Amino acid sequence: MKLAKRLQSLMLGLAVTAAAMPALAEPAATAAGDYTAKTGGTGGPMVHQLNLQAPATQIAENIYNLHTMMMVIIMVIFVAVFGVMFYSIFKHRKSVGHKAATFHESTAVEIAWTVVPFLIVIGMALPATKTVVAMKDTSNADITIKATGMQWKWGYDYLKGEGEGISFISNLSTPRAQVGNPGEEFTGKRNENYLMEVDNEVVVPVGKKIRIVTTANDVIHAWMIPAFGVKQDAIPGFVRDTWFKAEYTGTFRGNCAELCGKEHAFMPIVVKVVTAEEYTAWVNGKKKEMAALADDPNKTWTIDELKTKGEKVYTANCAVCHQANGKGVPGAFAALDGSPVVTGPKAEQINVLLHGKKSGKFPSEMPAWKQLSDTDIAAVITYTRNNWSNKPAENIVQPAEVVAARAK
Repeated sequence: MKLAKRLQSLMLGLAVTAAAMPALAEPAATAAGDYTAKTGGTGGPMVHQLNLQAPATQIAENIYNLHTMMMVIIMVIFVAVFGVMFYSIFKHRKSVGHKAATFHESTAVEIAWTVVPFLIVIGMALPATKTVVAMKDTSNADITIKATGMQWKWGYDYLKGEGEGISFISNLSTPRAQVGNPGEEFTGKRNENYLMEVDNEVVVPVGKKIRIVTTANDVIHAWMIPAFGVKQDAIPGFVRDTWFKAEYTGTFRGNCAELCGKEHAFMPIVVKVVTAEEYTAWVNGKKKEMAALADDPNKTWTIDELKTKGEKVYTANCAVCHQANGKGVPGAFAALDGSPVVTGPKAEQINVLLHGKKSGKFPSEMPAWKQLSDTDIAAVITYTRNNWSNKPAENIVQPAEVVAARAK
């Protein structure tokens, strides 16, 4: 009974400790500066990393502290329970003459091992609940960005705040030579950010609340940056949101965190956090870049111009599914070489790119590509209609035709 009382006292002490832990979950004020210089983190995975990534936001720091608190409590309980158990087994073993006690139950002990664990759970739940509630508070955001998951890339639209109107697609920029193909060894030298680098980074200002609105146009994806403490599913037909406010400048890397298909490992997320002045300069430069790329939809292009531009659009957005040779993947993605849609009336192919298609022949539907410009859609259609073995009667599409199709 003495051991039982000691265990009871120990468990009560743990409960008091747990109840006092919420204060530890509050993040320490972080000074603005470079993330790597301040924390030693890389913004992504580190070699021989054993713990969570160094936090770059208050939410991530709360999560880090909660993780540490839970581990301490669990370890103390583990040592206490198994210590008493092994001590009792060794001290009261039959070989040294001990005999089993004849008592049955102790009301005090039964109450203790029911109430004390309950108090410990409550003590652990309070700071966890506080953090979860804070994670869901997306109000009063300075900038709102929509992240659209698609196989296998991300589309970003700046919806509100400085940078409103900016839109781009972010693709994996690791060369295929570094990745290799099924059954083939890679040939290129893999760099430090292998499979975690993109051609278009998300750029945001430091110290500003950034709301991320997630959705998808094909299957379930997930937008995740571990250093921000952010992971939010992107579900077709649904709009969900999360937020972060980076305390440091730097480059932060994450991945799609849902198994979204064969190229799941090839859709990284990269966020670059910069100063307010650098962000304003980026916004101005990005808008000028978009204006320069915004072709006049009434311009009449030659077939060679459209084919040249269409090849670039196809390589960046279509080849990952339909393959560079247009043969697709049997049982997974449709072939464009010899496809009745590509070789038939062009109105149907325009409609497929604008609105997507679910034929039922393949597990994944063809997503809508409305985010591409009218010229890009016209160019890629023209490219597919004049490539491989395709020789349709209607072999060219002008941007004006796509504009008309959007209006229907």
